[in-house]
Amino acid sequence: MIFTPTPLSGSFLVTPRVLGDHRGWFMRTFCRNSFAEIGHHKEWVQMNHSYTALKGTLRGMHFQQPPYAEIKLVRCIAGAAFDVIVDLRENSATYLQWFGAEISASNKQMLYIPEGFAHGFQALTDDVELVYCHSEFYTPAAESGVRYNDPKLRIQWPLKAVEISERDLQHPLL
Repeated sequence: MIFTPTPLSGSFLVTPRVLGDHRGWFMRTFCRNSFAEIGHHKEWVQMNHSYTALKGTLRGMHFQQPPYAEIKLVRCIAGAAFDVIVDLRENSATYLQWFGAEISASNKQMLYIPEGFAHGFQALTDDVELVYCHSEFYTPAAESGVRYNDPKLRIQWPLKAVEISERDLQHPLL
Protein backbone atom coordinates (compact mmCIF):
# COMPACT_ATOMS: atom_id res chain seq x y z
CA MET A 1 0.00 0.00 0.00
CA ILE A 2 1.07 3.55 -0.67
CA PHE A 3 0.21 6.10 2.04
CA THR A 4 0.08 9.61 0.59
CA PRO A 5 -0.20 12.32 3.25
CA THR A 6 -2.96 14.85 2.63
CA PRO A 7 -2.44 18.51 3.53
CA LEU A 8 -4.17 17.77 6.88
CA SER A 9 -1.75 16.31 9.40
CA GLY A 10 -2.30 12.64 10.21
CA SER A 11 -4.66 11.88 7.32
CA PHE A 12 -3.71 9.83 4.27
CA LEU A 13 -4.96 8.72 0.90
CA VAL A 14 -4.24 5.01 0.83
CA THR A 15 -3.64 3.39 -2.55
CA PRO A 16 -3.56 -0.41 -2.50
CA ARG A 17 -1.20 -2.31 -4.73
CA VAL A 18 -3.43 -4.23 -7.13
CA LEU A 19 -2.11 -7.52 -8.47
CA GLY A 20 -3.97 -8.86 -11.45
CA ASP A 21 -3.99 -11.13 -14.43
CA HIS A 22 -6.52 -12.54 -16.89
CA ARG A 23 -8.48 -14.08 -13.98
CA GLY A 24 -9.03 -10.81 -12.12
CA TRP A 25 -7.20 -9.00 -9.33
CA PHE A 26 -6.23 -9.08 -5.66
CA MET A 27 -5.38 -6.27 -3.23
CA ARG A 28 -4.75 -5.85 0.47
CA THR A 29 -6.94 -3.23 2.15
CA PHE A 30 -5.43 -3.47 5.62
CA CYS A 31 -2.19 -4.71 7.16
CA ARG A 32 -1.46 -3.94 10.81
CA ASN A 33 2.28 -3.62 10.12
CA SER A 34 1.80 -1.20 7.21
CA PHE A 35 -0.64 0.97 9.14
CA ALA A 36 1.68 0.99 12.17
CA GLU A 37 4.22 2.77 9.95
CA ILE A 38 1.86 5.79 9.78
CA GLY A 39 1.21 5.65 13.52
CA HIS A 40 -2.02 3.63 13.53
CA HIS A 41 -2.05 1.24 16.49
CA LYS A 42 -5.72 1.04 17.39
CA GLU A 43 -7.94 -1.91 16.66
CA TRP A 44 -10.82 -1.63 14.18
CA VAL A 45 -13.84 -2.43 16.37
CA GLN A 46 -16.69 -1.78 13.95
CA MET A 47 -17.28 -1.89 10.20
CA ASN A 48 -20.17 -0.14 8.48
CA HIS A 49 -21.45 -0.25 4.92
CA SER A 50 -23.53 2.57 3.41
CA TYR A 51 -25.51 2.75 0.18
CA THR A 52 -26.46 6.04 -1.49
CA ALA A 53 -28.91 5.78 -4.37
CA LEU A 54 -28.81 9.19 -6.02
CA LYS A 55 -25.93 11.19 -7.56
CA GLY A 56 -25.52 14.52 -5.75
CA THR A 57 -26.67 13.20 -2.36
CA LEU A 58 -24.61 14.70 0.43
CA ARG A 59 -23.94 13.08 3.82
CA GLY A 60 -22.06 14.82 6.61
CA MET A 61 -20.18 16.27 8.30
CA HIS A 62 -20.10 13.68 11.10
CA PHE A 63 -17.84 12.88 14.06
CA GLN A 64 -17.99 11.53 17.60
CA GLN A 65 -17.06 13.63 20.62
CA PRO A 66 -14.26 12.50 22.98
CA PRO A 67 -13.77 10.14 24.68
CA TYR A 68 -15.41 8.31 21.75
CA ALA A 69 -13.51 10.14 18.98
CA GLU A 70 -12.74 7.65 16.26
CA ILE A 71 -10.29 6.92 13.50
CA LYS A 72 -11.96 5.93 10.22
CA LEU A 73 -10.78 4.19 7.09
CA VAL A 74 -13.22 4.77 4.23
CA ARG A 75 -13.33 2.79 0.99
CA CYS A 76 -15.71 3.07 -1.97
CA ILE A 77 -16.71 -0.32 -3.40
CA ALA A 78 -19.36 0.83 -5.90
CA GLY A 79 -19.64 4.06 -7.87
CA ALA A 80 -17.70 7.17 -6.86
CA ALA A 81 -17.80 9.70 -4.02
CA PHE A 82 -16.16 13.00 -3.19
CA ASP A 83 -14.93 12.22 0.33
CA VAL A 84 -14.29 15.22 2.60
CA ILE A 85 -12.61 15.64 5.98
CA VAL A 86 -12.33 18.70 8.23
CA ASP A 87 -9.68 19.09 10.92
CA LEU A 88 -11.48 20.01 14.16
CA ARG A 89 -8.42 19.69 16.41
CA GLU A 90 -8.04 23.13 18.01
CA ASN A 91 -4.30 22.66 18.60
CA SER A 92 -3.62 21.65 15.00
CA ALA A 93 -1.82 23.81 12.42
CA THR A 94 -4.59 22.84 9.95
CA TYR A 95 -7.52 23.57 12.31
CA LEU A 96 -10.76 24.16 10.34
CA GLN A 97 -9.13 23.29 7.01
CA TRP A 98 -10.73 20.70 4.76
CA PHE A 99 -9.51 18.17 2.24
CA GLY A 100 -11.51 16.32 -0.38
CA ALA A 101 -10.68 13.49 -2.76
CA GLU A 102 -12.54 11.29 -5.17
CA ILE A 103 -12.62 7.71 -3.98
CA SER A 104 -14.19 5.16 -6.25
CA ALA A 105 -14.58 1.50 -7.00
CA SER A 106 -12.31 2.02 -10.00
CA ASN A 107 -9.43 3.94 -8.33
CA LYS A 108 -9.64 1.75 -5.19
CA GLN A 109 -8.24 4.54 -3.00
CA MET A 110 -9.17 4.80 0.66
CA LEU A 111 -9.13 7.76 3.04
CA TYR A 112 -7.54 7.36 6.49
CA ILE A 113 -9.15 9.85 8.88
CA PRO A 114 -7.62 10.52 12.33
CA GLU A 115 -9.47 11.28 15.54
CA GLY A 116 -10.67 14.86 15.74
CA PHE A 117 -11.89 15.11 12.15
CA ALA A 118 -15.38 15.53 10.75
CA HIS A 119 -16.20 13.36 7.73
CA GLY A 120 -18.74 13.53 4.94
CA PHE A 121 -19.15 12.76 1.27
CA GLN A 122 -21.13 13.53 -1.85
CA ALA A 123 -22.20 10.81 -4.27
CA LEU A 124 -20.64 11.48 -7.69
CA THR A 125 -22.63 8.66 -9.30
CA ASP A 126 -25.84 6.82 -8.59
CA ASP A 127 -25.56 3.66 -6.48
CA VAL A 128 -22.55 4.51 -4.31
CA GLU A 129 -21.42 2.09 -1.61
CA LEU A 130 -18.87 2.93 1.07
CA VAL A 131 -17.30 0.61 3.63
CA TYR A 132 -15.97 2.18 6.84
CA CYS A 133 -13.64 0.77 9.50
CA HIS A 134 -13.99 2.47 12.90
CA SER A 135 -11.66 2.48 15.91
CA GLU A 136 -14.55 3.17 18.33
CA PHE A 137 -18.04 1.78 18.66
CA TYR A 138 -20.92 3.97 17.52
CA THR A 139 -22.04 5.90 20.60
CA PRO A 140 -25.27 7.88 20.01
CA ALA A 141 -24.66 10.22 22.97
CA ALA A 142 -21.28 11.22 21.45
CA GLU A 143 -22.60 11.73 17.93
CA SER A 144 -22.05 15.22 16.54
CA GLY A 145 -21.57 17.15 13.33
CA VAL A 146 -20.95 20.46 11.63
CA ARG A 147 -22.96 21.91 8.79
CA TYR A 148 -21.83 20.77 5.32
CA ASN A 149 -22.12 24.35 4.00
CA ASP A 150 -20.63 26.23 6.95
CA PRO A 151 -19.29 29.53 5.57
CA LYS A 152 -16.22 29.25 7.84
CA LEU A 153 -15.23 26.02 6.08
CA ARG A 154 -16.14 26.92 2.48
CA ILE A 155 -16.08 23.29 1.34
CA GLN A 156 -16.26 23.19 -2.44
CA TRP A 157 -18.64 20.34 -3.18
CA PRO A 158 -18.40 19.29 -6.83
CA LEU A 159 -22.15 18.95 -7.46
CA LYS A 160 -25.32 20.69 -6.39
CA ALA A 161 -26.67 18.82 -3.37
CA VAL A 162 -29.91 17.05 -4.30
CA GLU A 163 -30.56 15.10 -1.09
CA ILE A 164 -29.49 15.95 2.48
CA SER A 165 -30.98 14.39 5.59
CA GLU A 166 -32.90 16.55 8.04
CA ARG A 167 -30.34 15.58 10.70
CA ASP A 168 -27.43 16.84 8.54
CA LEU A 169 -29.31 20.08 7.79
CA GLN A 170 -29.63 20.67 11.55
CA HIS A 171 -25.92 20.39 12.37
CA PRO A 172 -24.68 23.65 13.91
CA LEU A 173 -22.50 26.20 12.21
CA LEU A 174 -19.05 26.69 13.69
